[in-house]
Amino acid sequence: MPADASARRTLLADTAIDVLAEHGMRGLTHRAVDRAAGLPPGTTSAYHRTRQSLLTALVRRLAERDQAEIQEAGQRAGAPRDPEELVAGLTAFAGLRLGGEGRRRSLARYACALESVHHPELREILVPRDNAARRSVEDFLASRGVTDAPARTVTLLTCVDGLVFDRLVNGGTVSAEEIRHLVTAALR
Repeated sequence: MPADASARRTLLADTAIDVLAEHGMRGLTHRAVDRAAGLPPGTTSAYHRTRQSLLTALVRRLAERDQAEIQEAGQRAGAPRDPEELVAGLTAFAGLRLGGEGRRRSLARYACALESVHHPELREILVPRDNAARRSVEDFLASRGVTDAPARTVTLLTCVDGLVFDRLVNGGTVSAEEIRHLVTAALR
């Protein structure tokens, strides 16, 4: 595929994420993506003939962007040395997911997660992947003697995700105190 076609597909997928976040699943149409991207009518359908193709491209791009962000955050932060560093890292991550572009991606991610109940091929794309951030939490918990650190890591990160979801839906932010409570519970 020529570089410009690849760039166009990326633009369409990124725009579809924004359309989904702004207008919900019903508002995600080829025409809406064309309008939001400032492209001539029919452009999106030329690249993604069906709505399912567009949705799959959106989910792949969403997973790619999320994974890159999480990987970078894990590498930048390194392994937390104490519970306070873990709390600070998880609080910062929650803040990223609730503000600006992260908020739009979170809205799109949750909409896609619900859609994946009816489309298993989307669920496979959305499955959490191994990354530096997850490994750093797991290593931290294991170093503190937490039994079954991999499972506890999933539980802890799922709880943080639940807080993000709640605040996204109900407004507000996730406080360091809420994250501290989750980390404390995991360490117990």
